[in-house]
Amino acid sequence: MGIIERIKEIEAEMARTQKNKATEYHLGQLKAKIAKLRTQLLEPPKGSSGGGDGFEVTKFGHGRVALIGFPSVGKSTLLTMLTGTHSEAASYEFTTLTCIPGIIHYNDTKIQLLDLPGIIEGASEGKGRGRQVIAVAKSSDIVLMVLDASKSEGHRQILTKELEAVGLRLNKKPPQIYFKKKKTGGISFNSTLTLTHVDEKLCYQILHEYKIHNAELLFREDATVDDLIDVIEGNRKYMKCVYVYNKIDVIGIDDVDKLARQPNSVVISCNLKLNFDRLLAKMWEEMGLVRVYTKPQGQQPDFGDPVVLSADRGGCSVGDFCNHIHRSLVKEVKYVLVWGTSARHYPQHCGLGHILNDEDVVQIVKKKDKEGEGRGRFKSHSTDPARISDRVKKAPLKQ
Repeated sequence: MGIIERIKEIEAEMARTQKNKATEYHLGQLKAKIAKLRTQLLEPPKGSSGGGDGFEVTKFGHGRVALIGFPSVGKSTLLTMLTGTHSEAASYEFTTLTCIPGIIHYNDTKIQLLDLPGIIEGASEGKGRGRQVIAVAKSSDIVLMVLDASKSEGHRQILTKELEAVGLRLNKKPPQIYFKKKKTGGISFNSTLTLTHVDEKLCYQILHEYKIHNAELLFREDATVDDLIDVIEGNRKYMKCVYVYNKIDVIGIDDVDKLARQPNSVVISCNLKLNFDRLLAKMWEEMGLVRVYTKPQGQQPDFGDPVVLSADRGGCSVGDFCNHIHRSLVKEVKYVLVWGTSARHYPQHCGLGHILNDEDVVQIVKKKDKEGEGRGRFKSHSTDPARISDRVKKAPLKQ
């Protein structure tokens, strides 16, 4: 029996099992088995050379956004409208067969937008090149899930389920669970609050399913069984997702208002070019990019070409800003002057740990070289050796 058949068999068993206090341990074990099998499904087959037939493209710009959705929902048209890159669009499904990149120029930054082929139900099992599509989506900073506003709401649940099956967690934060394997000592179970979804016995059963008999486990939040399995697996990626409802020109205003009020949702129309500015603003807000402008000493700030930082790509502190310019710059920094919303007063003397905000202006003051301090009789220190034994001895006079 193959892995996919075993997964379907366990899912069928879970569907016919009643959910109550007596069966929660059994259901927890079944969930752990499914997570293990899905991890095996994502691993490359043994003996393979490693190079697959994926369509990964080179990273470019300050951020990366992936368009994911069912066929014929308007992903290619949206890419063409936002970036100017031509992506073929037609009235039949699966017009796009490979990954097509484009560049959005927004707020002095360059954001790479990827148009991916449409995915279908069963993509996590490899149907319709679904695994390659989801692998590219995993490498992006945020996901734009393009949906057809005229279709049922079930499409959103199907796509979310397919992405969660391969380890993508949309609009969720990593669970506050500390887990560490040990060589000896058994399983140490602790929690800082009352747990309502799991108990000590259920955690032991799930860890034994993974053949883990020595570990430390600490719950800092009221987590579920799925959260515990995600922490044990350790290969989950937590991403932000914006739900983009296209084709709002074919539904009523009441339905548009209902969709627009949902969390993390934006309504647009590629046909009438409606609400693109709100989509770009929402994308910018979710990506959390921070533009920092440089100011040379005694000159005006350079507002032409900002240094773009983000929490997902290195961090937003002054030290990260210096590393972005040059690795050796951190050792030479004496202090930093900051103007902007992150400063309490203008200018503020800051250290390397100061967190910068969007559109801050930074001036770096470097340490002075001791050799170059003053000239002639104004020299602050001598160049003579410190010890007498290090002085160069004069040659003896000729007799």
